Amino acid sequence: MRRYLLDTPMVSAYLLSRPVALQLVNPWIQNREAATSILVYGEVNEYIRGRPDYPQLHAQLIELLKEITPFFITYPIMRRYGDIRRALRPMNSLIGDLDTIIAATALERNLTVVTADGDFQRVSTLNVMLVPRQQLAQR
Repeated sequence: MRRYLLDTPMVSAYLLSRPVALQLVNPWIQNREAATSILVYGEVNEYIRGRPDYPQLHAQLIELLKEITPFFITYPIMRRYGDIRRALRPMNSLIGDLDTIIAATALERNLTVVTADGDFQRVSTLNVMLVPRQQLAQR
């Protein structure tokens, strides 16, 4: 059963074999508890695109997505997206559109977002596991 939606910093750190990401994510993969959003694929692909080892990293990313289910955008997810935006707008606390859709995906699938991005904490109904960027960057 899926329990965690891995955001871009987590997938990127895992792809780059960062110890903290490996330690957290490997058990989730083994227990089939990890998922992500197809939008995370796009963001990670952009991040690795300029690297000289892009072909290898992209191939590894595709293999990883066989283990970490990428959820695609659906009408219910986009309805939640609108609900989140409407809740955050009066407080002047909007987060980026992609992050909002990722949050909506997690809410729709009843998953905890695992991220280094504190913006997700603005979505009061979202379960967030925040991993400090400094920890993810350690080699």
